[in-house]
Amino acid sequence: MEDFGENGKPKFYRSKGYNIFTDKLKMIILINQGSASASEILAGALQQHNIATLVGTRSFGKGSVQELVQITPDTSLKVTISRWLTPNGSSISDGGLTADVEVEFTKEDFKAGKDPQLEKAVELLTSQ
Repeated sequence: MEDFGENGKPKFYRSKGYNIFTDKLKMIILINQGSASASEILAGALQQHNIATLVGTRSFGKGSVQELVQITPDTSLKVTISRWLTPNGSSISDGGLTADVEVEFTKEDFKAGKDPQLEKAVELLTSQ
């Protein structure tokens, strides 16, 4: 949902087409501070519709919609015109998304060639 504030009417977006999201589909989405904007919109919608489980750490929180306004031929201004909300009405900009299963990925993990978030996702997918 796109929220335009007190003076605007919210705009709802719904997917169209075949429903592939059944109870037979297992989905894990990895998130962290690098997850922002469109990835958060999709992850939040799938999480709140109980389609996907989020694994990792809190996402970035980039839920604003911006528009470029031409000021002069050589200058422009980027203005926030609305914000993205998850299906239950939570603002993505208010701290990002929280993972259902919190798993840190440290520098030591990276140096050792380990990915505990991916490992946890595989574990969850294969144990169901």
